[in-house]
Amino acid sequence: MDPAYAAAYPRLYARHWWWRAREEFLLRRFRRILPADGRRRILDVGCGDGVLLDRLGGWGHAEGIEPDATTLGPDAAHRRIHLGPFDASFRPAEPFDLVLFLDVLEHLDDPVASLARARELLRTGGRVFVSVPAFPLLWTRHDTLNHHRRRYTKGTLAVGAAAAGLTVEWARYGFFSVGIAKLLVRAKEGIVTGTPTPPALPVAPLNTLARLVVDIDLAASELVPMPFGSSLFAVLRAP
Repeated sequence: MDPAYAAAYPRLYARHWWWRAREEFLLRRFRRILPADGRRRILDVGCGDGVLLDRLGGWGHAEGIEPDATTLGPDAAHRRIHLGPFDASFRPAEPFDLVLFLDVLEHLDDPVASLARARELLRTGGRVFVSVPAFPLLWTRHDTLNHHRRRYTKGTLAVGAAAAGLTVEWARYGFFSVGIAKLLVRAKEGIVTGTPTPPALPVAPLNTLARLVVDIDLAASELVPMPFGSSLFAVLRAP
């Protein structure tokens, strides 16, 4: 992650409309996948500072793995975070009911290998939950700043999942409104040159309004499959 972005990330995650809406959407989906009975095991791959782990405690045991030590702040000390690569060297005590890749696969040189490792760590009936940026045509300087290697479609994600021995159980595009905004940004970037900069926290009224719009947007995508959006969410499982 860009150092300036890493420094701003904790504040953005706590307050920015995109991260707040995304987290609530994710938690709703997790409740549909797993009963919150306190007996489940969840692994967050590429968890960063582990801020989501605190919200997963109701399901039971939640831990993370993060290869980049620079993303771990002082608040990470009380969380179960393994520092190192997600490969055969990572040997957890028990398998997991749910493995998360939340905006992680697009950063990896070999996402198929990571998905295959996740499959190996699943309990029988376990699932992998993925969120990734969607549609190559939405590539902007924000992707460059984030060191993204790719953006996905349902088709390309399904191909990668199959190569890792997983099938797509459920998939949805989300953030339709953000996708439209990104099209406009891409058009502007084709005309105006510039250097990518980390996103900033909008003023409070605009932040609140944007949160309302995307909350409606994401709720609608759960009811009606959208053909487009800036993000792709998917549940994968071993056949």
